[in-house]
Amino acid sequence: QVQLVESGGGLVQPGGSLRLSCVGSGVTFSALHMNWYRQAPGKEREFVARISDDGRPISYAGPVEGRFTISKDNAKNTMYLQMNHLLVEDTAVYYCHFLRGWSDFWGQGTQVTVSS
Repeated sequence: QVQLVESGGGLVQPGGSLRLSCVGSGVTFSALHMNWYRQAPGKEREFVARISDDGRPISYAGPVEGRFTISKDNAKNTMYLQMNHLLVEDTAVYYCHFLRGWSDFWGQGTQVTVSS
């Protein structure tokens, strides 16, 4: 059974940093391209960043490029999102995700709140 568990969220002041983690079980990260998404209150879920099966960043959403870094440790079956220079508008629930065949797999999400 596939399980993705995010952690690392919390409350941070504008300009601060957080590092999110996504640990997987029942799945091999080295075989997958993976993504981070986020969903702010009252908004649709949106793409944040994508990483290749072998750990190369592929793309970032415009609003986060240059501030966020996606990475992956396949030996630990863990994906990360380093978030720097956080803005109030980065407040959202962050989800890790991958697509396998026709099926989407999501974690439960971790809340990130940026507020002074």
